[in-house]
Amino acid sequence: MRRWWLRRRHAGSEWTALLHAPPAGEWVSLDLETTGLDPRNDHILTLAAVPIRGGVVVASERFEQRIRPDRSFGIDSIRHHHITPDEAAEGVSVTAAMRAFLPWLGSRTLLGYHLAFDVAMLAPHAKAITGFALPNPRVDLAHAFAARARRAQPDVPPNLDFQHIADTLGVPVLGRHSALGDATTVALCWIALQSAGNSNFVATG
Repeated sequence: MRRWWLRRRHAGSEWTALLHAPPAGEWVSLDLETTGLDPRNDHILTLAAVPIRGGVVVASERFEQRIRPDRSFGIDSIRHHHITPDEAAEGVSVTAAMRAFLPWLGSRTLLGYHLAFDVAMLAPHAKAITGFALPNPRVDLAHAFAARARRAQPDVPPNLDFQHIADTLGVPVLGRHSALGDATTVALCWIALQSAGNSNFVATG
């Protein structure tokens, strides 16, 4: 209903394509590196995303952009994502990055690991450009893994650690704490999870 209302309100806008029905069997795995974990005060340093189509990660169509933050950041942030202030300063503005990212994304379903944080970081920038927050359907790998694990072992609390999910699904972790590496790993985990819907799937706590 909200999507229908937004389509009517923004008919003729250059951003109308974001409000179309999402293509079936296609996802965009998204990850950000940020200066911290507070969407209200922290800033995006890197945005990366890879499409999944036909059960395949289409790495050749990936989106990756270094973003120049509007505030300085300290050593704890550098230790986490290994991006120095000088490297961050070489990025583009978040507005320029979003103006490139949104047409690339279109109406495709977003996929991520604890995706709500990434969406919260992107939402105000998307709204400032388009007039509305990101309308895309969303799938969270952690939620999907937990649901599958509970079906397999109802009495065992699911372990939702990123490394554990990847190990359980037989997926190598690629470039941990880099936006492109994490986005690609999540995409591979999602594909593996889709094919793991059988009695052999076991996820221990």
